[in-house]
Amino acid sequence: MAVLFSLKKAVLGIGATSAIINILALTGSFFMLQVYDRVIPGRSLPTLVGLGIIAATLYAFQGILELVRSMLLVRVGLSVDERFGETVYDSLVLFPSRMQMPGDGLQSVRDMDTVRGFLSGPGPTALFDIPWMPFYLGLCFFFHVWIGMTALAGALMLVGLTILAEQKSREPAKEAAKIASERTALAEATRRNSEAVLAMGFGRLLGKKWDEINRRYLNNHLHASNVTGTLGTLSKILRMMLQSAVLAVGAVLVIRQEASGGIMIASSILVSRALAPVELAIGQWKGFAAARNSWSRLLQLSQLMPADGREVSLPEPTGLLKAESLHLAAPGSKSAILRGVSFELKAGDAVGVIGPSASGKSSLARGLVGLWQPLAGAVRLDGASLSQWDPTALGRHIGYLPQDVSLFGGSIAENIARFDPDASSDKIIAAAKAAGVYDMIVQFPEGFDMKIGEQGSTLSGGQRQRIALARALYGDPFLVVLDEPNSNLDAEGEAALSRAIFGVRSRGGIAVVIAHRPSALAAVDTVMVLANGQMQAFGPKEEVLKKTTQAAQSPSPPVRLTIAGEGAAQ
Repeated sequence: MAVLFSLKKAVLGIGATSAIINILALTGSFFMLQVYDRVIPGRSLPTLVGLGIIAATLYAFQGILELVRSMLLVRVGLSVDERFGETVYDSLVLFPSRMQMPGDGLQSVRDMDTVRGFLSGPGPTALFDIPWMPFYLGLCFFFHVWIGMTALAGALMLVGLTILAEQKSREPAKEAAKIASERTALAEATRRNSEAVLAMGFGRLLGKKWDEINRRYLNNHLHASNVTGTLGTLSKILRMMLQSAVLAVGAVLVIRQEASGGIMIASSILVSRALAPVELAIGQWKGFAAARNSWSRLLQLSQLMPADGREVSLPEPTGLLKAESLHLAAPGSKSAILRGVSFELKAGDAVGVIGPSASGKSSLARGLVGLWQPLAGAVRLDGASLSQWDPTALGRHIGYLPQDVSLFGGSIAENIARFDPDASSDKIIAAAKAAGVYDMIVQFPEGFDMKIGEQGSTLSGGQRQRIALARALYGDPFLVVLDEPNSNLDAEGEAALSRAIFGVRSRGGIAVVIAHRPSALAAVDTVMVLANGQMQAFGPKEEVLKKTTQAAQSPSPPVRLTIAGEGAAQ
């Protein structure tokens, strides 16, 4: 409603312009009325010239106002884009970690484009002109009651076709958006995984799935187009028949000397003008239905977004990371992956998190950086839960290297600096040196200015991982969470990783390292063992690893380990 209210002035301006346009649209009817009833009987050429000048002037003003109205509608479309643009982009960042996103997750972007495209086209003009239909019909009744009755009958039939168009297009429009999302998601997934598809030869199998989705999409498009096309053709034929019917009724009235020839011609033109917006609306109804559904989804999206800003800005964290009986589940799920995890780390600590696959290690990483909201419990920095922080402010204090490394199209420097336009060269170089990639980067022909392509496609897996590590270390964040940071690294890269973790500890930060390979634990002092979504052990690295190894080698079933380290719980 706030967005609608903010557009009130623009809508009122378009409405006022439409009012003048519809009044000026009477020019043709009254010109013909004067020609047949005044010029021809009086055989007056000066009168005809005068009427022609007046009509031409009015037509010129009408054309100018039509242009102004179309330009206003384009600006209204852009205004909606400006108002929703930030919300839509923020949702792309926030919602994948909050809920399960249907399709490719880009429906909100398409919705914004759909609304803007409809508002910038001819469709809205019909909506502004239709309210003037009673005014035109009233003039028909003013000319003669039977002319008015004929025009009213035609108008009712066209309105009935409009209602039918609404009923027939509502569900196809919703289904079209759903299928289009599935289609785009499959296309994007195929493009992203093209190497695997080509190497393993299952492109034809995916092609069958594509054909099935594409067939549904085309059938839906064909059905919607057939409905709109059929009703549009009927409305056009009905309007032409009605125009001829008005002429016929006018001719009867002229023969019976109840109307003049000018009224007969003027009425025909007037009826055509009165019903033209309805015909246009039926032709544009498919776009209107899609824009209406998109608008509704955008309003729902804006309501789901959290409130901006915080009244109090919390100070920079410097001392403590604490998890309190943390329960985590995947976005949109209530089934906990991680249950009852509690621990405490102080400045300078580094913990390695180990455990079998599907034990909840990556889930813990996402919970610690605030990506996943806890089902229960909390993650706290210096006593304040992550929910108390503004997301942008919190991000400056967190470095995160996800398991699936992904970089953005742009330069190496932009990726390391997290695309901060005000980033200084000193901070970028410091992050690169902290991650041990400075020497590697300067070996490239363009150094830090090298363009790495979409998702870092010009780099190897190890190079992407090391640059992503530099991004995580940019700005010396207090909490650094690294998920499988050595999965693509060679010995040199692993040595650089250990130095980076030691660097975090030495400056008073906290490091959390998710690892499968023991080499990633060289720089940590504490180890946590996860299994089946629960913490099995937490304590000094040597003690935990020793007892975990003994338990693994024991012929008896492994027992649950709980080592009371400093701040350990459970």
